[in-house]
Amino acid sequence: MTFELRNITRRFGDRVAVNSVNVEIPQGQMVGVIGRSGAGKSTLLRMINRLQEPSSGSMHFGDIEVSSLKGASLRNWQRDCAMIFQQFNLVPRLDVLTNVMLGRLNHRSTVLSLLNIFSDDERLAAIAALERLGIEQTALQRAGTLSGGQQQRVAIARALMQAPKMLLADEPIASLDPLNAKIVMDALRDINEREGITVVTNLHTLDTARSYCERIIGMAHGNVVFDGTPAELTAAAVQEIYGSDRDGAGIDETMTSTSINIPAAQVAAGTQSGGISTLASASA
Repeated sequence: MTFELRNITRRFGDRVAVNSVNVEIPQGQMVGVIGRSGAGKSTLLRMINRLQEPSSGSMHFGDIEVSSLKGASLRNWQRDCAMIFQQFNLVPRLDVLTNVMLGRLNHRSTVLSLLNIFSDDERLAAIAALERLGIEQTALQRAGTLSGGQQQRVAIARALMQAPKMLLADEPIASLDPLNAKIVMDALRDINEREGITVVTNLHTLDTARSYCERIIGMAHGNVVFDGTPAELTAAAVQEIYGSDRDGAGIDETMTSTSINIPAAQVAAGTQSGGISTLASASA
């Protein structure tokens, strides 16, 4: 089903964070949202998930008006529209397996959720999700003891446990080194291609958006100023998104590079030393 934003606006007092955005995202696309800090990227994603409310406009997923959902219907939408955050949002004192199983909370009764009782099937599904992300050996460790890259993969595994129809990722690699950034982006692309799940991710690096996303949306001052393929993201379009420096020169794309194009041999070495499974090495 298509997800549609119709004249979505979000104001914070006198400041307009997102301004009359109209976007249609067909099922199964992998979309990268780029722009400078403060362009409205995170606010846009948080509105899609209803973590923030639009000031005006409406959002639709097929025949469902997402922007008007309340109560159980809203919780169901937040289950179907999983969110991955830059800061992982795990429970550090709980083990990795439990953190992943928390993705099932909106599928379960309130009593079972309060008692933290999970079924054998849920445990097996959580272990399978961890194996897919190459971190099954961390299942019984406290989440707070993991590296940043490992924690982000746990967050992705937790999102998979929600069985989502859309997956939103807010700067998922902003705090990661290039190798872990590649592993995380490979995982998101694999989910998109294998399950056909729509993935919308905010990115702060142009090379990552070009490499992984079939569609790129550029935002500036709350407005969508570019919407097209990586091939259509010309130097002129980049300048419209990011503006010019103090001397009036356009942005140098190398300033936003993550050096994410790591040789396959290095990714394989990282796989062996860091406990990363064949997903990363096969995708490299």
